[in-house]
Amino acid sequence: MIYISLQTNNLRMMHVIFGILITLCTLIVMECVSWFIHKYLFHGPLWFMHKSHHEKSHSFLEWNDLFALFFAALSLYLMYLDRKNYGYRFFIGFGITLYGIIYFVIHDWFVHRRFKTFKSNNTYLQMVRKAHKIHHKNQRKEKGKAFGLLFVKKSLVK
Repeated sequence: MIYISLQTNNLRMMHVIFGILITLCTLIVMECVSWFIHKYLFHGPLWFMHKSHHEKSHSFLEWNDLFALFFAALSLYLMYLDRKNYGYRFFIGFGITLYGIIYFVIHDWFVHRRFKTFKSNNTYLQMVRKAHKIHHKNQRKEKGKAFGLLFVKKSLVK
């Protein structure tokens, strides 16, 4: 009886570790996917929607915000699929959700100041903000720099 209990506890612990690893890997993959999508799709064939993000905004929402809705729907769908057994799809969806929250807080709240309440003198956050400002210096589709959010090249911002 004790042996079965220990086995069950070990399986539960492995499941928790598995979930954490999948979530962390998804966060890293999302940053890479976001960089790729931003560079090759947003500044490519989807520029007609993304350009609203590079123009002076006249309202709280932009056409560009539709991309966030797409990823939110994808993450909710994946979590819904594995809601009963918390399988790998659930944790991928959870990782996408966490990336979306991080993206919202850093990009929309801190960098673009859609809400004026978040300021920081943190060196890393200041590098992220500076890299994004460099990206926005170019108002056109071509010749952009700094397409990522969380991974910042030090050489770019010095």
